[in-house]
Amino acid sequence: MKNIAVIGGGTMGNGIAHVFAQNGFQVALIDVKKEILDKAFATIQKNMDRQVTKGSLTEEQKQASLTRIALYTSISDGVENADLVIEAATENVDIKLNIFRQLDGFTREHCILASNTSSISITKIGSVTTRPEKVIGMHFMNPVPVMKLVEIIGGYKTSKETTDTIVELTKAIGKVPAFTNDYPGFISNRVLLPMINEAILSLEQGVAGVEEIDTIMKLGMAHPMGPLQLADFIGLDVCLAILNVLQDGFKNPKYAPCNLLINMVTAGDLGVKSGRGFYDYSHGTKELVVAPGFSKNKNESEGQGMPS
Repeated sequence: MKNIAVIGGGTMGNGIAHVFAQNGFQVALIDVKKEILDKAFATIQKNMDRQVTKGSLTEEQKQASLTRIALYTSISDGVENADLVIEAATENVDIKLNIFRQLDGFTREHCILASNTSSISITKIGSVTTRPEKVIGMHFMNPVPVMKLVEIIGGYKTSKETTDTIVELTKAIGKVPAFTNDYPGFISNRVLLPMINEAILSLEQGVAGVEEIDTIMKLGMAHPMGPLQLADFIGLDVCLAILNVLQDGFKNPKYAPCNLLINMVTAGDLGVKSGRGFYDYSHGTKELVVAPGFSKNKNESEGQGMPS
């Protein structure tokens, strides 16, 4: 494999493009809007500059990596010569299915089609193509240039040849592959999202405040980031979408998203991407938010942090 196409110039897409370009692959980064692509390329350059400062990348390597990235606003043009396409679009099943229908028609017969989905069925995605044996999940972790894990998901018809190829490719870009079968949420989000949901529910019920919940999980469970801050970084809208997939897939009420999460997403408080979630990021720093009906600390008010 030499030519990689990445669909989506957002946080995950530009990170995936960054890693492949840095490891010697020719990368076509595709998005419908030129301004998104320009922002994505600027982000890649900034992140590579940071690597140069830290000494993990030379200036010459950075420049060589950047020249390997081409920007496209047309899927058909961008995937024309691709050996592998990685879709990293919004976590919306209809959007993803539409993209894979197009990819099936625009790519060459040998091309493998991968999705960076964090919860949507690879079998379902593969079913809208004429090559389900060449459809696979490559779930990168955020931030992609830093995190080592890639969760590899095999659909019902994904071939062993495709799986073996992607496992070896993952190793070639310095990542660690971990294979899972195609069940809702796979492993990472099947385990992670119920924990995040329970943390939000604990806040909603006034069991503890935002800082207390995050501190307990960081210092008590050795998590590098508390579940509420992590939810902000994932995006509360993404957390909600994944929980809905889990609930729909398993038909089990334990996966039902709590009301506070639903209300925050409805209000547009999505975390880091919107500048406000459980914390406020609008001033370039992380500051504690006091949501309507909640105190900063459960002991600060007579209501003990319960909704008013």
